[in-house]
Amino acid sequence: MNVAYLVLKTANSLYGKGTAALSATELAKAERLAARQLDLEAKVLASPEARDVAVPEATVEAALAEVRGRYADPEAFDNDLAGNGLDAGQYAEALARELKVDAILEKVASRAARVSDVDVDLYYQFHLDEFTRPEVRRARHILVTVNETLPENGRVVARRRIDEIAARLARDPKRFEEQALKHSECPTAMHGGLLGDVLPGKLYPELEATLFGLPEGGLSAVVESELGFHILRCDAVMPAGPVPLGQVRDKVREMLEARRRRICQNAWLKSLG
Repeated sequence: MNVAYLVLKTANSLYGKGTAALSATELAKAERLAARQLDLEAKVLASPEARDVAVPEATVEAALAEVRGRYADPEAFDNDLAGNGLDAGQYAEALARELKVDAILEKVASRAARVSDVDVDLYYQFHLDEFTRPEVRRARHILVTVNETLPENGRVVARRRIDEIAARLARDPKRFEEQALKHSECPTAMHGGLLGDVLPGKLYPELEATLFGLPEGGLSAVVESELGFHILRCDAVMPAGPVPLGQVRDKVREMLEARRRRICQNAWLKSLG
């Protein structure tokens, strides 16, 4: 196999650049790691687990097409390969080899013990700190923008418009969604001004400070941001605390499965000597 492919791959992984752009020191390190990888791959391909593994030609062609698609044209792809000591045939051969190694490792990983519901429950209980969320506020707003190039959105006129909306809401807070639909200049107007569930750090600082200071169901005074003038409503407060297991069960299971697969693969690779 042409080791230039592994050198190129290592160079991209370590330094984010091709072989031709490496310094002498970087190239020496990339070559050492590539040689080690080549030796390991040879052992994987010579293992009993490799006997029944075959990668369809269509899979190789699809992978090659995906890489070629990153370039402006076929000539650019070929020139890049040449600059890194490869040609298209060598690259395709190396890619096919890499895909077979990956397939063998996937076969080995399939031996990993199944993750049970009990495993998921125990992980969650012993790692609650990983599943703690900050306080979340479900919010709506009405926005009147400030734009001095538009007569209806000059600062003075915009302030008068938002104050009129605020006065109507003071008389009847239940009209918030109707007023948002009629007057808000934010795309959320179509949904009654709904911003959704807002985490800290997602809004302009002045809006966040106001929203997180409101009680559930509370309506703000007029607040100004760099967009213009806002009125906020806090529809619900979700206190900080653990995310319920039901919301993260699938994520935990996937993480544990991936971990067990890696452990299984690493143990097998070590057994190859």
